[in-house]
Amino acid sequence: MDINTSFCAAVDLLKQLIACPSVSREEKNLSDFLEIYLKERKFSPYRKGNNIWLFSPEWDDKKPVILLNSHIDTVKPVAGWTKNPFSPLEEDGKLFGLGSNDAGAPLVSLLHAFFLLTQVEQENNFIFLASAEEEVSGPNGVESVLPDLPPIDFGLVGEPTGLQVAIAEKGLMVLEGTIYGKSGHAAREEGDNAIYKALPVIEWFRNKQFPKISPLLGPVKMSVTLIQAGTQHNVIPGECKFTVDVRTNECYGNEALFKEIALECGCEIQARSFRLNASHILPEHPLVQRAVAFGLKLFGSPTLSDQSLMNFPSLKMGPGLSSRSHTADEFVYLSEIREAIDTYFRLLLNLKIRSK
Repeated sequence: MDINTSFCAAVDLLKQLIACPSVSREEKNLSDFLEIYLKERKFSPYRKGNNIWLFSPEWDDKKPVILLNSHIDTVKPVAGWTKNPFSPLEEDGKLFGLGSNDAGAPLVSLLHAFFLLTQVEQENNFIFLASAEEEVSGPNGVESVLPDLPPIDFGLVGEPTGLQVAIAEKGLMVLEGTIYGKSGHAAREEGDNAIYKALPVIEWFRNKQFPKISPLLGPVKMSVTLIQAGTQHNVIPGECKFTVDVRTNECYGNEALFKEIALECGCEIQARSFRLNASHILPEHPLVQRAVAFGLKLFGSPTLSDQSLMNFPSLKMGPGLSSRSHTADEFVYLSEIREAIDTYFRLLLNLKIRSK
């Protein structure tokens, strides 16, 4: 199999993936299809839930292990589609369809790079993992599979980055705040309005600046995105709840940052989870150095991926653009897939990631 043959096969596979709906937590049909697809090509895939993975056929326990990962799930189609999101359409060098860009193109490109890499002797073992529930950071996705895999030395996460290299990625922490007042009749001077009491707290979240700023990811960003208060127009609200979206940089762990916020914000606050921390890889890593030698650009990504759940060095790169993700008439250029297979292959070919 060569690059041209791989490209044609990858495009055909992507069309089949688009035609099989796989919204997060509803990936079973696509996982079934992918398992059969790999078995028909004489591979022996492993499966857990809706996650599918492959090992290098010529596995050697003495070699380092590189994980190649992308996800099979999509968001639901947004409003505004002028094409059938589940009917792949090739037009003017583009392939339209839900998940074509995020992350179908990275997925099929990584898979066919895996096929090419494992045809020849390599310095490394490879694991290809097609994971579920990435779009919702669900517990039954990559997080559920990693304990079942051998120790991993490095991970490459396929996401649409314009084939540039994200060596850092912001983390996510969602906070739930509650302000208590006292209910009363709105026509009389009664009660203690929880909405009014919440205003300075919300303003604190709006203006708070944390001193540690990442050169790649910038500052921690906090945004109040939801507010719930009141029961009807003539009742002073006795409680106000709000949600804060916190995008963290690698200078702060989520749990440590939460403790600082809880001390200062002036209200009762809870975190949904601390699991989605920021990630980064040193510029001196051999794959990063090879990427630079190939002329690829390094950057910090504001968007979340399964990298946040990996406790080993990793980076994110793939065909397509993040700006096309979760949009109506989502598409990927076919040329981007060809370039991605070739770039993945050249980046990973006999890469030395351990000093002897």
